[in-house]
Amino acid sequence: AIAGESPPPVPRPAATAVFAGDHGVHAQGVSPWPQEVTAQMVANFLAGGAAVNVLAAQAGAEVVVVDVGVATAVPGLAGAAAGDDEGDRAAGNGGAPRPRLIRRTIRRGTNDLSTGPAMTTDEARRALDVGADVARLLVEGGARCLVTGDMGIANTTPSAALIATLTDRPAATVTGRGTGIDDALLTRKTALVAAAAARARYQHGDDALAVLAEVGGLEHAALAGFIVGAAALQVPVVVDGVIAAAALLVASRLVPGVEHCVIAGHRSAEPGSAAVLAELGTEPVLDLGLRLGEGTGALLALPLVEAAARVLHEMATFDQAGVSDKG
Repeated sequence: AIAGESPPPVPRPAATAVFAGDHGVHAQGVSPWPQEVTAQMVANFLAGGAAVNVLAAQAGAEVVVVDVGVATAVPGLAGAAAGDDEGDRAAGNGGAPRPRLIRRTIRRGTNDLSTGPAMTTDEARRALDVGADVARLLVEGGARCLVTGDMGIANTTPSAALIATLTDRPAATVTGRGTGIDDALLTRKTALVAAAAARARYQHGDDALAVLAEVGGLEHAALAGFIVGAAALQVPVVVDGVIAAAALLVASRLVPGVEHCVIAGHRSAEPGSAAVLAELGTEPVLDLGLRLGEGTGALLALPLVEAAARVLHEMATFDQAGVSDKG
């Protein structure tokens, strides 16, 4: 149904887009990691040393890293201008192609969502356009399946705020521990999410774009655009964990029905992931208790998605195989 063909095209080759951005709410101490880790992990992706690189290589998928809002300089790339594409396709770790960096910086991180809007609606629109354009670039480059990836220290907080706002669920049911916070910090994080969601609902109601700008992240906006762009191009997109789930929820509110054009790669251990899947009536391919992000769960599901297409293409029917009817 996504591709408008039966049997469906085999979803190979695949391309993973890791959208990276920082969050002003980090100043509230919602993550034990310093904000500089976002840029350091972008450098790790580009060097081929992260989990997403390993699993993409196993699945035969390309990786691109899209900077939509990293707050600090990426090590080794400090002199690059916004809008530049960097990196090459020389062999990285394990002989896999080294990822390319696509610079589409909207701003250097969002504002603190606990004190006011994270960004303007114009910035949110521009980030949506970035995601759709990246989907176009990858499909024009030959990709027949797209995979969502993300990176951004503190990004589970805006994810929970988006999910709580758009599903009208209590913050406590959609806010998780992210990269491993203790009970006291989880209580603080949950209260912050509850307050931000209440503000967003009161000010914006069902206006998904305004809610996105109020409490979301630049990578959420770009991922939502990426999902909608893939659907418009009739290419399946395999969605990763809670960050991508929040973006999918936004996309489904902006373009009703787009949720039927994606495949949920897995159910993250973050509670917001299950909330979105339930809200949209979507069953995940995998449920392994993962919470890493980067696109890892979706990449683990990718071979099963390909297997399903290959069965429809290559497996003989009983008639073709000469199997007798049952008596």
